[in-house]
Amino acid sequence: MTHPFEIELETSLPASPEQVWEAIATGPGIDSWFMGRNELDPREGGTAVMETGGHRAEAVVTAYEPGKRLATRTATGEDGRFMAFEYLIEGRDGGATVLRVVHSGLLGDDWQDEYDALRRGWPFHLHTLREYLTHFPGRTAVPVFAAAPAAGRTEPEVRALLARALSLPLPVAAGTRVHGEPAGLPPLDGEVVWADDERFEVRTADGLYTFHHGSGLVLMFHHLFGPTPGGAGGGAGTGAGGEAEAEAAWQRWLTGALA
Repeated sequence: MTHPFEIELETSLPASPEQVWEAIATGPGIDSWFMGRNELDPREGGTAVMETGGHRAEAVVTAYEPGKRLATRTATGEDGRFMAFEYLIEGRDGGATVLRVVHSGLLGDDWQDEYDALRRGWPFHLHTLREYLTHFPGRTAVPVFAAAPAAGRTEPEVRALLARALSLPLPVAAGTRVHGEPAGLPPLDGEVVWADDERFEVRTADGLYTFHHGSGLVLMFHHLFGPTPGGAGGGAGTGAGGEAEAEAAWQRWLTGALA
């Protein structure tokens, strides 16, 4: 049996409508704050694609009004399930923009758990969008994904292992300064900018690093930024051919941290 759902959120972002549109309606923009690797055919009737950990999800662009509205919808599955996304943009005085997100559709028999996960996840994703637009304007990121089983450990145990590997004190809390030296990776110097029971996020000068631990699987969704326009610096391993290298290095790190 399917169950309808709808999640609606609104947030004010420190960016122009054009900058917000670029972030939500282009593949490189979406890569810089959401999950996976993304492509979007910029027209009504086009295809939106997201690939995460070898899984490919496709949707049809059902509305495309540059700078104002974007909507997509997945195909209806054999069990009747589908998901629809709508983004509405409204400029405000002072260079700010209000973004309204509506995520709706039909979920399956385990709808309550899935709905709860979606409801908890969206505030985090919009927070990451704000971090991107605030601290990395004009730049785009290479998305890095890694996953490893929790091997029967509880979520607090997994969180403690991740914190130890990153030289973070427990409890992990937003505002905590970070200086970690992950084995085989460049040092991580930054700040914890989000922490809840399932995930925490670290922002550095060249990246947004998310560590998610729930449902028996530990996931990492990182966004590694290249050089600033006209300047130096940037995320390690984000040059030509560096994406696979960075992903492999983080996968080794995650596997070792949970060993």
